[in-house]
Amino acid sequence: MKRKITLKDIARELDVSISTVSKALKNSEEIGRDTKERIQAFAKLYNYKPNNIAISLKNKRTKNIGVIIPDIVHHFFTTVFRGIEKYANEKGYNVIVCVSDESFDKEVINMEMLANGSIDGFIMALSAETQKRNDFNHLKEVTEQGIPLVLFDRVTDEVVCDKVIINDEQAAYDAVKKLIDSGRKRIALFTTENYLGVSSKRADGYFSALKAHKIEIDENLVLQLPFQFENEDKSEAFFKSRSFDAVLCVNEIFAVRAMRMAQSMGKRIPQDLSIIGFTDGILSKLSSPSLTAVAQHGIRMGEIAAKMLIEKVESDREQENFRTEIIQATIIERESTIH
Repeated sequence: MKRKITLKDIARELDVSISTVSKALKNSEEIGRDTKERIQAFAKLYNYKPNNIAISLKNKRTKNIGVIIPDIVHHFFTTVFRGIEKYANEKGYNVIVCVSDESFDKEVINMEMLANGSIDGFIMALSAETQKRNDFNHLKEVTEQGIPLVLFDRVTDEVVCDKVIINDEQAAYDAVKKLIDSGRKRIALFTTENYLGVSSKRADGYFSALKAHKIEIDENLVLQLPFQFENEDKSEAFFKSRSFDAVLCVNEIFAVRAMRMAQSMGKRIPQDLSIIGFTDGILSKLSSPSLTAVAQHGIRMGEIAAKMLIEKVESDREQENFRTEIIQATIIERESTIH
């Protein structure tokens, strides 16, 4: 009897990527004929079964939900998970959580591991690497099998499913407007790579607010940092070479680091420099001074995502209707801005 193999096994044995294996097994035109035939033959030899979860879902419910988050360091994702678990438990469902660690391969492996008949559906936020690669084949495969999927925060238009997001662009606009209304004219933006959708939308809100208030856009005041940057050389050089009186940061880690950098250079917050960051997590509350933050309401987002998924799981409707829920972010004023 041949052993049961996974996408990862096939990819390793044939020295190709997991994405290539997945696409080849779906007979995608993106994969060359020779490679496709080699992968399909290997999968057939070892009796690879990609659709076992779909068969299981048709026959019974497990009362388990699979959740995949990109990171456990960011407070936001832990609050979303808390909201998912709270609602799911109230409805009699258990939650199994996996962390993709911002890796495309781990995201695929996690989905495959959970899609073995042990869960009724997925709730997840896309990993950074998945967004960078712009490869969503593994998600499309899940939805095509009829497995309910809800994406939150980091989503894509490439996958047709339910989604929960905040009004990122408007929230950034409102944050910049608050800085302008307090008298700030030279407002910097600390953001991530453009392929991260939420950061891109927040950057759009930043630029829109400056234009609306007739403040000249200075690209030199935009600092783009790796989403997992470990050293502060780049931000230190930015502080030393530019003059600005406020900063909008796309997450609270960037914001707290900016605050620390400014203080090390003798700047007073908020007198010399006002700072606003997204998330409103533990760092925002405990930093000194405390951080004015854009609250993303993670617990609420998690509850809505769980509600949407469970409704899909328990629905008997043949026709699928999908929707995107938009949560309105709010600004929590603290000591890092002038009120």
